[in-house]
Amino acid sequence: MGFGSYDESEQENQEIDTDIDDDDGVNTAENTHDGDVEYEFDASNDELLDRLQDIKENT
Repeated sequence: MGFGSYDESEQENQEIDTDIDDDDGVNTAENTHDGDVEYEFDASNDELLDRLQDIKENT
């Protein structure tokens, strides 16, 4: 066999497992969050915007 040629007998009995089991997936509702999230910022909006500008200039 040369480059690019193939054995046709290799092509006859190829089977692809297309069965999808429901048990193989991820249950996205398994770890839901029903609580609240609160943030407290000590800095003012101007201080935060200045910090963001500094970060942008350094990247």
